[in-house]
Amino acid sequence: MSTHKIGIIMNGVTGRMGTNQHLIRSIKAIREQGGVALGDGEFLMPDPILVGRNEGKLQRLAEAHGISRYSTNLEACLDDSYNVIYFDSQTTVRRAESIKQAIQAGKHIYCEKPTATSLEGSVELARLAREAGVKNGVVQDKLFLPSLLKMKRLVDSGFFGEILSVKLDFGYWVFEGDWQDGQRPSWNYREEDGGGIIVDMFAHWRYVIDNLFGNVKSVSCLGATHIPERVDEEGNKYKATADDAAYAIFELENGVIVQANSSWATRVNRDDLLTIQVDGKLGSAVAGLRDCKVQHRVNTPKPTWNPDIPNPFDFEEQWEEVPDNAVFDNAFKVQWEMFLKHVHQDEAFPWDLLEGAKGTQLSDLGLQSWKERRFVDVPDIKL
Repeated sequence: MSTHKIGIIMNGVTGRMGTNQHLIRSIKAIREQGGVALGDGEFLMPDPILVGRNEGKLQRLAEAHGISRYSTNLEACLDDSYNVIYFDSQTTVRRAESIKQAIQAGKHIYCEKPTATSLEGSVELARLAREAGVKNGVVQDKLFLPSLLKMKRLVDSGFFGEILSVKLDFGYWVFEGDWQDGQRPSWNYREEDGGGIIVDMFAHWRYVIDNLFGNVKSVSCLGATHIPERVDEEGNKYKATADDAAYAIFELENGVIVQANSSWATRVNRDDLLTIQVDGKLGSAVAGLRDCKVQHRVNTPKPTWNPDIPNPFDFEEQWEEVPDNAVFDNAFKVQWEMFLKHVHQDEAFPWDLLEGAKGTQLSDLGLQSWKERRFVDVPDIKL
């Protein structure tokens, strides 16, 4: 058995998502399992260096999770040939420039989305990476959720027959920060800092829709800022300049219609924070974050509309759970392992910076649709 180390610059992991999903549940978990298995007794061991602006935060985070390397000097880390991969989970407004530096330094790129604050910026990153010949990938974590892996299984098996429509409902109540701390950072609600739920979530909906149900042809979107004033981390009131809810319809090239509600100003009365219902001629399915349930054509009940009597049906009992039939690992960790194998062994990894640009494109077009109050077509992206 032999183990190969691979140096990874991790920029911006002091934030909530970077710490929990990328550092603790992905890289640290991979290290604790002995690395990524490559076959024939070979393993790939990630050796991260944590990078950021606050040395104290970096030191505490590194010591808490057994990481020996940290730095506030990104340029020095990029100059070190030991570091092969550059990972970025900074706020969106800082991401593109740092990725450009890393591409220029010849590093392979893995990053969170949105990859840039505009389609032009995202496409530029994809073009620069291709010209430099560096491997690149974008986090598309929801594709690896247990529920959506089950949903993909149903799609591939022909369970639905012809898919007619998809209903996607995401969100929860994010506290305003006055009498209860908010669960999201205040920059999420400032447009000038790259905030807004359209920018944040449409990047997700693009890869989920494209990979499971079909390519997006057009979008109609209505955004809203339901909570106009919030309180930040220091207890100061500020004006919310970004949207905290979006109500969208996506038309797919194959005729499927997708309705997508995204909100940080809604209280949850459904199975999970995210539910996706797919209706087809032969059957329907509803997925949360982990579970997926189905109702086939032959098991579909025949309710009738009668508001004059109590409802005689327990609709939720009329669905069957899709079995796991597999062991599901953390979605972020699964994609990290795939990207590490892509870099080390050249295994396939289709979710590159160009795919990330498609998410930014849908966000831009959603904002355009809201502004112009009309359906907007989604053109092909060319480098």
